[in-house]
Amino acid sequence: MLLKKLQLKTIDYKLVLTMCFLFFFNSIISAQEIIKDTVIQKPVQLTGQKQKIDGIIANVGDYIVLDSDIDKAYLEISAQGGSIKDITRCQMLGKLLEDKLYAHQAIQDSIVVSDAEIRGMMDDRLNYMIQQVGDINKVVAYYKKNSVEEFKTYFSDILKEQKLASEMTKKIVDAVEITPEEVRNFFKKIPKEELPTFGAEMEVAQIVVEPKVSAEDEQKVKDRLNAIRKDVLEGSSFATKAVLYSQDPGSSPNGGFYKMTRKTPFVKEFKDVAFSLGEGEVSEPFKTTFGYHIIMVDKIKGQEVELRHILIAPTVSETALKDAKERIANIRAKIENKEITFAEAARTESDEKETRANGGTLINPNTQDTRFELTKMDPTLYSQVSNLKDNEISQPILNTDDKGKKTYKLITITNRIDAHTADYAKDYTKIKELALKEKQITTISKWFDTKIKDTYIKIIGEYRDCNFVYNWLKK
Repeated sequence: MLLKKLQLKTIDYKLVLTMCFLFFFNSIISAQEIIKDTVIQKPVQLTGQKQKIDGIIANVGDYIVLDSDIDKAYLEISAQGGSIKDITRCQMLGKLLEDKLYAHQAIQDSIVVSDAEIRGMMDDRLNYMIQQVGDINKVVAYYKKNSVEEFKTYFSDILKEQKLASEMTKKIVDAVEITPEEVRNFFKKIPKEELPTFGAEMEVAQIVVEPKVSAEDEQKVKDRLNAIRKDVLEGSSFATKAVLYSQDPGSSPNGGFYKMTRKTPFVKEFKDVAFSLGEGEVSEPFKTTFGYHIIMVDKIKGQEVELRHILIAPTVSETALKDAKERIANIRAKIENKEITFAEAARTESDEKETRANGGTLINPNTQDTRFELTKMDPTLYSQVSNLKDNEISQPILNTDDKGKKTYKLITITNRIDAHTADYAKDYTKIKELALKEKQITTISKWFDTKIKDTYIKIIGEYRDCNFVYNWLKK
């Protein structure tokens, strides 16, 4: 029954991670507050409930849990499309207690969460919520606050607790390592009849050809950005210009705004310019793989820069697209005529740096290996490869990315793996992931057992009758 137990634990662990995300709207905390005994009403069901008295039902260290926190957690899961049918109030409380213990221990371990991080999280969360409801005042009303400022003060405490809990979880999990011997022993413990089955997979390679942009078209973009820069220097709003003209969908609606440090995963050219500017400075136009940019720095806070940018990509002419299609058709003909292999053509002819060195082999972004499980494959990629036979090369495919950049590509399937029972040699990476996850779950469980013993924890009233996963009642 080892595998069945593992599967159950894995599901619980995923539920924890999912619920951590769902709760970013609703975890109500009062940091560093002393808890007094409070009598509460008997927990009642949400169905048909019109009114109930709220109260403190638990505390972990200096953190409290209110009875209303459980109700809000149910509402948030439902709002996200999740099912609350099989989640009891005791289970929900158990999850909230876990979050509080993570946050409490993070403080004991001197894990620091900066104000800049909280402000960044606040901006992200508010932007998301405003997109959902259309008006920040509706958000304020939903949380029954009297002003935007009062809501932000309240919400920053929530976000700080979440960040502390997240950092504490990361600290525990990141410290877990697994050896090849442990992976082997994990696999050996699984009875033959309980070995997992892995779905059909494939390995895919591609060759990408980018249409060449003329020097004249590039100069037009630089001239346009220089004109925008001149207007800004003469007093125009950079943010307004970004909303009107920037082609970056991730920042244009927010006036081109980004926060970043040197560790933020932006392209090198962008970071080099951003960190070379002083507050209020506006850069000259510069080029990255996405197009041409100008940057204005709003604030510099230690290692963090708050900036706005405008991205404009040169327009690809129909002639350039036609030339790119002819070029990739010629590459395909050479491969079909056995003049060159697909991998060799990818290394010498492809314009995609990320795959060129590996003969065009794609890396699965979810697993970081070369295999794509058919049932989990990106729908666009699946539609492009699903009808290809072994060693067949696709016709030239016109591809447009999320920023509107157009390229032509060829795709081929380099390997097929049929659905099969787990094999240690063939599926080592997947087996290692399962073994690591089991070890992480065991480590977290031991961590809870230890920290619960060392932390002041109190459960009040009817909730003392709950059967928790962890020994919160210290029986």
